[in-house]
Amino acid sequence: GTVSKILGAQPVQPHKIEYYLERRDAEFEAKMKQVLHVYRQVELWHQAGAPAELTAVLSDDEKPGIQALANTAPDLAPVPGQHARVGRDHEYVRQGTLSLLAGIDLWSGEVLGLVRDRHRIAEFIEFLRLADAQYPGEARIRMVLDNHSAHISRETRTFLATVPNRFEFIFTPTHGSWLNLIESFFGKMAKTLLRGIRVKSKEELKTRIEMYLREVNEEPVAFRWKYKLETLSVV
Repeated sequence: GTVSKILGAQPVQPHKIEYYLERRDAEFEAKMKQVLHVYRQVELWHQAGAPAELTAVLSDDEKPGIQALANTAPDLAPVPGQHARVGRDHEYVRQGTLSLLAGIDLWSGEVLGLVRDRHRIAEFIEFLRLADAQYPGEARIRMVLDNHSAHISRETRTFLATVPNRFEFIFTPTHGSWLNLIESFFGKMAKTLLRGIRVKSKEELKTRIEMYLREVNEEPVAFRWKYKLETLSVV
């Protein structure tokens, strides 16, 4: 304990490890600026009160591995004078996992979502079809997304060829997923709906996620990006 206190008081602490992500994308800055320009354009729309063009802008990603965990014993309600918190048996039963494919409309705040067992190419193309049906046929759908293999696959490119000029992909740089605004939505979802959730089946988890998406869309809130936007101009 004494040694730990001595080391902890020093400006250099070699006994501890702090992790970081090395930038391995040679075009990191250029790709980041492309993404930020999209956010800057949407911010100008908000300032003007309406989009200047018929374009939908989606921040898109997948949240895989959402666990469906079931209790092995009933939760115990808090009891005054005994315990202030919900009591829960530490054991649980794994019912499997689900993936959420989602895109948040940066103008309206509405969320498009698909809850599926997996997030393969087929599910991503299904999500593109959902987005295609959501917006007017003459609108261009601009999507900020990462470099997941499903996003750049031959099958995806084949589908895009069937709807020419409908979609425009803006890719975040490698190790730059933090630039994707949908991550803020996923973080909020993890802290609210998914925190401590227990379900009896995967189907129940799917139902509750879809209900959450509907509730979000009843009173949508547009996510606003601020990092470095003041340094950009949109021509």
